[in-house]
Amino acid sequence: MTDSSEFDADRETVRQLHPAKKPRSPTAEVPQTFGHRPIVPAVVSFNRHELREIMNLYGRMVAAGEWRDYAIDFMADKAVFSIFRRTSEMPLYRIEKDPKLANKQGAYSVLTPTGLILKRGQELGRVLAAIDKRLKVVPG
Repeated sequence: MTDSSEFDADRETVRQLHPAKKPRSPTAEVPQTFGHRPIVPAVVSFNRHELREIMNLYGRMVAAGEWRDYAIDFMADKAVFSIFRRTSEMPLYRIEKDPKLANKQGAYSVLTPTGLILKRGQELGRVLAAIDKRLKVVPG
């Protein structure tokens, strides 16, 4: 028969070589705050309400035959919604969200293909009005 003390010694050796892994919760890996400040997400993106406003404008312009395609880019420092007249061209407009500029000139801006800023501001609706070509009633 085998001595039980030898068996216990072997078991202890295995535990030292292969420690048991504790199950982790999904939030245990990434802390949500660092001190008192929340952690900035790794990628800037448009939220649901911002996308709704942009897609409402895009839908109207596609229905009018002005625009045909779009692209969305999420980067570390900004999010960009590019609008194309044709797929193979440069974007007709770029709608950018840059949170670093939120307290200065406004997080949202509309740019032309040459980089000219048409409008910049704090509210997306007002910024999008620069490229929204709604029909207007002319008095007369």
